[in-house]
Amino acid sequence: MNTQITLRELDPSPAIGDHVRRRAEKLTTFDEAIVGCRVVVEAAHRHHHQGKRYHVRVDLTVPGGEIVVARDPAENIQHEDVHACIEDAFDDVERRLEDWVRRRRGDVKTHERATHGRVTRIFPQQGYGFLESETGEDVYFHRNAVLDDGFDRLMIDDRVRYAAEIGEKGPQATFVELTRHAHARGGAHDSR
Repeated sequence: MNTQITLRELDPSPAIGDHVRRRAEKLTTFDEAIVGCRVVVEAAHRHHHQGKRYHVRVDLTVPGGEIVVARDPAENIQHEDVHACIEDAFDDVERRLEDWVRRRRGDVKTHERATHGRVTRIFPQQGYGFLESETGEDVYFHRNAVLDDGFDRLMIDDRVRYAAEIGEKGPQATFVELTRHAHARGGAHDSR
């Protein structure tokens, strides 16, 4: 796998480079078909009450798509440690890569049951959104969970079919499939 590492606002560091390369190499244990990995480690500006914060972005190129994770310094106090920030970003990449491999193989966990919901919020720049389940529960989804690269086509109130599992912060969709666009609803009956 080709791994490219870019350091911004940081002095060249063999320790950071070695850490990133070790974590990137570990990703091939999930799937050897990974095409490439681009990692940007950036020192963000200093905060008044805290030390230097770090931002890590990992772009993993896989056959037919990309898995992108960006760890923002505002999300976690641990991001004052560049190595902890790298660990967090690669932990997220591993989870998303496992989901991608499972979807590609057609594997579905036994506790996953496809159900219907509707899109309630979309954050296009950040690459995620939320669904409302049939029971009114919020379900997080990432752009990589949307089938057929359909994230950019999703709109508020679109009807979807999805499967979810419990993530670190609550229900999280493992796949999302568009069943009907909001603007096409008109007087049509629900296709469930």
